[in-house]
Amino acid sequence: MTATAPHPRLTKAPEDTRPARGPRLPVRVLPLTPAVVLLLLFLAGPIAYCVYIAFTDLQLTGQAQESFVGFDNFTRAFGDEAFLNAVWLTLVFTVLSSLIGQNTLGLALAALMRRASKPVRTLTGGIVVTAWVLPEVVAGFLLYAFFRREGTLNAILDWLHLPSQNWLFTLPILAVSFANVWRGTAFSMLVYSAALNEIPQEITEAAEVDGAGGWRRLWHITLPMIRRSIGTNLMLNTLQTLSVFGLIWVMTRGGPGGRSQTLPLFMYEQAFQNSLIGYGTAVALLLLLVGSLFSLVYLRLLRTEV
Repeated sequence: MTATAPHPRLTKAPEDTRPARGPRLPVRVLPLTPAVVLLLLFLAGPIAYCVYIAFTDLQLTGQAQESFVGFDNFTRAFGDEAFLNAVWLTLVFTVLSSLIGQNTLGLALAALMRRASKPVRTLTGGIVVTAWVLPEVVAGFLLYAFFRREGTLNAILDWLHLPSQNWLFTLPILAVSFANVWRGTAFSMLVYSAALNEIPQEITEAAEVDGAGGWRRLWHITLPMIRRSIGTNLMLNTLQTLSVFGLIWVMTRGGPGGRSQTLPLFMYEQAFQNSLIGYGTAVALLLLLVGSLFSLVYLRLLRTEV
């Protein structure tokens, strides 16, 4: 008796147990290719070229070809009193205008505007944001007119029968720090306004019912709940403040006697006024290093809060 073969329609094809293949790697990477090319061309390329220049004695004039000098530009910088003075003034300018001025004033404005009426919020926000959107050179001229010997500030002091002085000569670093606070507080105010709006109203009301005053609510409730926004705002403000050039250049040009010359102005003086491109680029890399150190500190602090 012969065995009959099963009917082809009754047989079940074996299932394919192989895992489904995802899109090939080139397909996933292809949309990122233009962005990577642009970053390499306009960011990584210039940075690499600047790193090379920092180790040479390249000059704008009087030189046929640059030569490799190693770390001479960096050792020269740390032995230059003008460079060390610029580092110190950069730290003072950053602490006064960013860490203390913009950060504190922005938080205070954001907190006060939550309780203010709508017309007051609109007027205050418009004034503060207008100072922020002004071009840096225009803001510098306005603050120069405010602080100069015959400026607005001294006119107000004379009207109040208070002693006046040439602020740009006696206290130049404080004058430019105040100017940067006036111009950049709007960013902190907007960041903190958004952060404060995310705090549940029930928590604040419960604290008020428990008898917590305004300062206790600020210290134990508000600040802990917006600490990540504070860290992000501090990092962005610090990086922006370290690169301020036009505002100080218009107001004081780093003077008098280098008493308001921060690292960006010192770098510009060495590279384009003294024609020492190699030395100026080395100073720029050191400024980049300072900004990177600040960023690492802030990122470390933010990571501990996760």
